[in-house]
Amino acid sequence: MDDSFTPSEVPGEAVKPRRSLLWPVVLFFVTLITTLGAGALQQGVNPFEDFAGILKGIPFSFTLLFILGSHEFGHYYLARRNRVETTLPLFIPAPSLIGTFGAVIRMKSPIMDRRALLDIGAAGPLVGVVVTLPILIAGLYMSKVEPIPPDGVITLGSSALMAILTQVIHGTIPGGMDVIFHPIAFSGWIGLLVTSLNLLPVGQLDGGHVAYALFGHRQKHIAWLVMAALILLGIFGSMGWLVWAAILYFIGVKHPPVVYEWVPLDMKRKIIGWATIVVFALTFTPVPF
Repeated sequence: MDDSFTPSEVPGEAVKPRRSLLWPVVLFFVTLITTLGAGALQQGVNPFEDFAGILKGIPFSFTLLFILGSHEFGHYYLARRNRVETTLPLFIPAPSLIGTFGAVIRMKSPIMDRRALLDIGAAGPLVGVVVTLPILIAGLYMSKVEPIPPDGVITLGSSALMAILTQVIHGTIPGGMDVIFHPIAFSGWIGLLVTSLNLLPVGQLDGGHVAYALFGHRQKHIAWLVMAALILLGIFGSMGWLVWAAILYFIGVKHPPVVYEWVPLDMKRKIIGWATIVVFALTFTPVPF
């Protein structure tokens, strides 16, 4: 996910790499600790009582950070290729079930045209899903099909891609049974969820970048339709979508224009743009929990 930019360079002028590594490094190591703790808690270890037990969180933490980092470095690399000044990925630690609120980059100079916008917007989710797939497949092979405990478990929703992979690896799950995720499978599931959330065609999410690059000012109409769908999903499915819709509303639904609006997309970029839409369709989870 990439954040909004504030113009700080003359359009077309070469940008210099940011030299400050302090905050990216500090935030990464803090997030490493919080995700290790979250992974350990998932394994029944309280790291506050048994600090050495935090190492049991390594499979979850390392794979999750690799997925999130790959996504953001995809944005970073294409931003630099397109002469857009940006920060290094900034990981966000959090006292949550997964130990993080994800990662972002901040673009510090304007995006010049829709070609650069498409490159930057699509790079993160496409790199992220390519990295997520082998992690998720490996995690599913390490997961077990077991009876659902009498006291119940947190049931995770399924995207089309998740359902296909589960069916291929574990077959049809009998009634009263469920796939108990290995920590690596859980990080892969989160990777798909993060990909789909970022590909919502709203505001300055990755999907907003892609939608504006493909459809120009019509992006705002698509965004409002998606916002209405999220509200309906929140009412009839998962309440979390109402929270997400409110956050997106206050962040901004309409994508800002690029500098050179008249520069068209070439066919290669149009294909990449539509490929990200297919990825969104395959990874979207209507009811995550």
